[in-house]
Amino acid sequence: MDIKLLELIVCPVTKGPLDYNRERQELISRSARLAYPIKDGIPVLLEAEARTLTDAEIEGTSS
Repeated sequence: MDIKLLELIVCPVTKGPLDYNRERQELISRSARLAYPIKDGIPVLLEAEARTLTDAEIEGTSS
């Protein structure tokens, strides 16, 4: 994931910042409680493609 790209994109639901989870290849929106997948290096920023985060995942998310 290109870090410069991460600085430019925001959550499509909340317009808030996204955290990069390298291990799971996801972009995390804590405010929306969603994890957007990164497929073949491309962020898929569609709410329908995102998975809902658990409370434990939100508390433990780091860049």
